[in-house]
Amino acid sequence: MNQTPFPIRALAAVLLACAGSAAWAQAPIVIKFSHVVAPDTPKGRAAERFKTLAEQMTGGRVKVQVYPNSQLYKDREELEALQLGAVQMLAPSLAKFSPLGVKEFEAFDLPYIFPSKKALYAVTEGRIGRGLLRKLESKGITGLAYWDNGFKVMSANKPLLKPADFRGLRMRIQASKVLDAQMRALGAQPVALAFSETAPALRDGVVEGTENPPSNMFTQRMHESQKHLTVSNHGYLGYAVIVNKKFWDGLPGAIRKQLERAMLEATAYEKTIAQRTNEAALESIRQAGTTTIHTLSPQQQAEWRRAMQPVYGQMEERIGKDVVQAIRREVAR
Repeated sequence: MNQTPFPIRALAAVLLACAGSAAWAQAPIVIKFSHVVAPDTPKGRAAERFKTLAEQMTGGRVKVQVYPNSQLYKDREELEALQLGAVQMLAPSLAKFSPLGVKEFEAFDLPYIFPSKKALYAVTEGRIGRGLLRKLESKGITGLAYWDNGFKVMSANKPLLKPADFRGLRMRIQASKVLDAQMRALGAQPVALAFSETAPALRDGVVEGTENPPSNMFTQRMHESQKHLTVSNHGYLGYAVIVNKKFWDGLPGAIRKQLERAMLEATAYEKTIAQRTNEAALESIRQAGTTTIHTLSPQQQAEWRRAMQPVYGQMEERIGKDVVQAIRREVAR
């Protein structure tokens, strides 16, 4: 009997299986990168830069899909989505880590804690910043970088020049105990809302004012329903770029190194555009003519500082005195 047909069929099956495996091995690694702000903000532009760099440096082995403006998840949902593996990469604001039990990140919300960008970068790029990112690993998250959106302004439909001007105002905040305490120290009523809900809430009068870097305010057109803006620089808004730890650890080592290099370059780019983007946004708000822009005098800023100083006493135990003191020592150098 001729035995040829069976070995040929078996060989064909093996070859097909191998071809399938080879095709699978060459399938691109997809990184879904979700964020809640507009594409033309510092974060949005840096996410696109990372996409370009990552795809170039890996020779197309990695495909980055960027989803801006809460297209996939609102800011209250995105961390859970990352932990479950529904997305692989996020860049949430630093206040978002407290609900995970990593309350040390709320130090970044303390009013006037960073006197300058130089002082800020000494913290985020140094031992303190690296130590904070390591605290996320037990939550199934790997921290890759800090991105910057600069210092915040206050806005409302009345001038905000002294703490008494805040009395009774419903002010939108991120979900942060520190920011809640900050607004209460000024006499306002804090209302925690998702970022995607803020502009509609301002238009509808659900809240009367908010705090944001100018780029976030302008790209969401919040200035169209806010008659006054105060350049207070009272607080900082930054982000941590994070990935699902299981996904990251499972990548081939060479791919991971290429992505780390892409992130390093995207982060350097982000820092160069953050200040410039916010300055341009502030000028665009000025040119729109809908909003009167106020700048605090040194005396007025000192009054704001005094009003918000009690926040430190209220929040140090929650955040960790050692973390707050370490940051204060670092920025005082």
